[in-house]
Amino acid sequence: MSVIPEHWKALSLAAAAVILSLTTWFSATAILPELIVVFELTTGQSSWLTNAVQVGFVAGALTSSLMSISDVLKLTRLMAAASLVAALSNALLLTEPTGGLAMLLRFITGVSLAFIYPPAMKFIATWFVKGRGLAMGAMVGALTLGSALPFLFRGDTANIDWRLVIIGSSVCSFIAAIIFGFLLSEGPHSFAKTKFNPRQLGQVVKNRPVMLANFGYFGHMWELYAMWGWLLAYITAAQSNGLEVSNAAFLTFSVVALGAPGCVFCGWLADKIGRCYATSIMMICSGSAALLVGFYFDGPVWVFTLVAMVWGFTVVADSAQFSAAVTELSDSSLVGSSLALQMGIGFAITIFAIWITPQVAQWLGSWQWTFLILVPGPFVGTWAMLKLRQHPDSVRLAAGKG
Repeated sequence: MSVIPEHWKALSLAAAAVILSLTTWFSATAILPELIVVFELTTGQSSWLTNAVQVGFVAGALTSSLMSISDVLKLTRLMAAASLVAALSNALLLTEPTGGLAMLLRFITGVSLAFIYPPAMKFIATWFVKGRGLAMGAMVGALTLGSALPFLFRGDTANIDWRLVIIGSSVCSFIAAIIFGFLLSEGPHSFAKTKFNPRQLGQVVKNRPVMLANFGYFGHMWELYAMWGWLLAYITAAQSNGLEVSNAAFLTFSVVALGAPGCVFCGWLADKIGRCYATSIMMICSGSAALLVGFYFDGPVWVFTLVAMVWGFTVVADSAQFSAAVTELSDSSLVGSSLALQMGIGFAITIFAIWITPQVAQWLGSWQWTFLILVPGPFVGTWAMLKLRQHPDSVRLAAGKG
């Protein structure tokens, strides 16, 4: 009987825990039409119910980076505690709080997720040196699937009680806490521990290769969460315009969830041809899909679906490779801080992107061409990664493949 290697067990369990805990990210977004009525939200408040999670994540990630929290504390305990807080803050939406309190709860959920996802990326790197790109791709695939699940929970809006989505995602996050706290331990390739020093942030910022990888990530993030956050609204608008889609929520789930195998594929590709080229290919494809989708807003439906599926597959596929690059280019004692800084700024960018996207739709009077606002991001990101490929330190990426 074959024995599963320990690093694959760790990856499987960690990915499962990330999937379960990340269901709280879009739990409110997936049922936003219902919450607008129940919580008596204004148009502005409804947008910020989604954005509050992003703001919380940024606050948590930057705090973690400034205080080197994930470089000081035990990762499994940190992620377990954060999963519990996410489960609780998400579950408190069942009390039907006012708009302001609801946004505060979403903010707390976002802060909690900042102490799950970036540490999880560092955690899995302690188990993998060879094949790190594939492993971290699997972790972002887990994030993608977890983010998509609330749309599956929602199903048909006419036949769902919004509370079931909240209950389901909170239970998932609680189970994640058990996995993090009792079933996982750091791998044999642990990074050096450090003590809090405010000067460490400056060391990260002055590392040019790290910052080039970061700028690749920033361009990627300009596109990703605005696409995920508003895709359901976009498909619903297209449906109202005559696009023959039977269930907008399930199509949204399918498109977003397709990013999970995309992450694994890009991880495999990055380990073969290098992170710089793999990320550039994915960003060119996703940017092109963002450019094309508006042309098929009113059909034919099979072309619209095909473009959306390609977009869903590629828009998140490269995400893990920016994080993998940081683990390879950073000082070993600053990996956690570097990852938190990368994600903190990246998610700060998503706040504006998520806010501006529906504003553009309103200005244009239609959603059809709205996603054109996202196109510059992936192409700027491609430029940054190709510049990194030319840097001498790129030999440290993907076992010398760049």
